[in-house]
Amino acid sequence: MTNGVCVRPVLNRVFDTQTGTDRVVGVSCGSTLVSKCPPCAEANRRLRMQQCREGWHRDTEPEPPADMDDVQDEDESAADDTESTRRVRSTRRRQDAADLPKVEMDKRTVGATFTAPNGKTYRPSMFITLTLGSYGATHRLPRHVQGKGIVPCECGVVHGRTSPLLSTPVDPDTYNYRRAALDALHFPKLVDRLMQNLRRRAGYKAQYFAVVEPQKRLAPHLHAAVRGTVARDTVREVAKATYHQV
Repeated sequence: MTNGVCVRPVLNRVFDTQTGTDRVVGVSCGSTLVSKCPPCAEANRRLRMQQCREGWHRDTEPEPPADMDDVQDEDESAADDTESTRRVRSTRRRQDAADLPKVEMDKRTVGATFTAPNGKTYRPSMFITLTLGSYGATHRLPRHVQGKGIVPCECGVVHGRTSPLLSTPVDPDTYNYRRAALDALHFPKLVDRLMQNLRRRAGYKAQYFAVVEPQKRLAPHLHAAVRGTVARDTVREVAKATYHQV
């Protein structure tokens, strides 16, 4: 810890196909919590600071890469895929998917600015949290409802914070394990598609920081800080349509 080395490295066994030998290699855990690994948490904190200095707080547009014109999103490449003879993944839209009208794209990434009556300029941003839907009732801590006192879990028991039942299904026979597994498998694709659709509806290629965390029920959970502002109704509309499509 004193020398800035990970205190809980992940040990991986590496097999050398040339010599036929194997060895154990330690990889940093990459934790962002000081309570778990102070050196990795400090390294991640400094990385975020550097990223903010170089991107988040910019008030000018970054230089686009030379091959930017060659990059296409899924919708734009759909026509090319259908004409190719090679086997490709279909990108056709579902007929029952909600129609998300596009707006004219502005060639910017830093978000709009607003000037207050006192002359001060503000460049707002927003924080988005996206949670997957319920797959069935889970054991929860009791909550207090005004006028009703303590309300227990749906199973009728008042759990403590150390109860091993917390976040486990109340009824395993009716819990939708299949949907939970599919959501976890496709979550990276869901996030990628969500940002594409959100940018189309917002009208600019918004910059964002995002992190995916597992909830206690083990469902992935997204936190994203986005430069600029988008109406809440628009975010809800995009999230719903994207989940249905993916």
